[in-house]
Amino acid sequence: MSAQGLKIIDSAVVSANTWINAVNAHTGWDNKQRAYRLLRQVLHVIRDHLSVDEAAQVGAQLPVLIRGIFYEGWNPSRVPVIERSLDGFIARVQRAFETDPLGDAPEAIQSVIEVMQTHMEGGEMAQVKQTFSKEIQTLF
Repeated sequence: MSAQGLKIIDSAVVSANTWINAVNAHTGWDNKQRAYRLLRQVLHVIRDHLSVDEAAQVGAQLPVLIRGIFYEGWNPSRVPVIERSLDGFIARVQRAFETDPLGDAPEAIQSVIEVMQTHMEGGEMAQVKQTFSKEIQTLF
C-alpha cells in the first residue's frame, strides 16, 4: 500500500490529474475545475457521437478515472447522436458553460483533443476523427 491508500487508486488519481492539468495548460487557464468541466463535456460529446463499439474502444484506452468520467451518464440505447456541423458540436460543448461561456470554444475543444491524442495509443483518435464530418474534423 502507498502512503495514501491503495496504489492502484493513488495512480488513478495521478493519471486523472495529469489529464486535467494538461487541459488546463493547453487552454492557458488557471482553473482546474473549469478544465475538468471542459474535459468531461468534450468526452461526452465525442462519446455520444460514437457507436457503442467505437465508444468501448475509446473507453478502453482511457485511465480508470477518466474512463469513469467518459461513461458517466451514458445511455447506449440513445447513441449515436450524429453531429454534422461544427456549430452544433461547439453548442453541445457550450452547454456545460452556460454561466461562463467559452469565448474560445474551438481552441478549448482542440486542447482536449490534443490531450487525448497525446495520451492515447495508436490510431484510436484518428479513427474517432473519421467518424465526424469534414467540418468537425478541423478540431482534430
